[in-house]
Amino acid sequence: MKYPDKSGEMILYGKVYNLKQMHWHAPSEHRIDGKQFAAELHLVHIADDGSVSVIAILFDYGRPDPLVAKLEDKVKRHEEAPVTVGPFHPEELRKRTHKYYRYVGSFSTPPCTENVIWSILGKVRSISREQVGNNNRPCQPLNGRHVELYQAEPIA
Repeated sequence: MKYPDKSGEMILYGKVYNLKQMHWHAPSEHRIDGKQFAAELHLVHIADDGSVSVIAILFDYGRPDPLVAKLEDKVKRHEEAPVTVGPFHPEELRKRTHKYYRYVGSFSTPPCTENVIWSILGKVRSISREQVGNNNRPCQPLNGRHVELYQAEPIA
């Protein structure tokens, strides 16, 4: 899904990144403690200087995901052509989490652009087997990259 300008933003290390598009991969391209998940959603953000940050949301098999359910019928009818979805608010994806992983890596699709800041949310969403396809890149070696875990203290 492509987003028009001013659809959403995130601020990372003092820089503003604007939401440009989102897409899914199945099974997941990231693993946590060796576990591969059913699917992964990427929210791609780009700053004015061209730098990129991606928020990744992982999915396990379970109940159908309401967002995917909203999109399924339109996408299935127009597999090869662009589909106009209409109003969609990125807030529908929010899941409060105090835990996320971050590292600098590359895109998983050609040209595999480097220096992408990845943030993988620690809270996993649910998706049904019927909602999952197969379009992932195999898991890649770390190649010396450092993955950091951030975890906020729970609020009492």
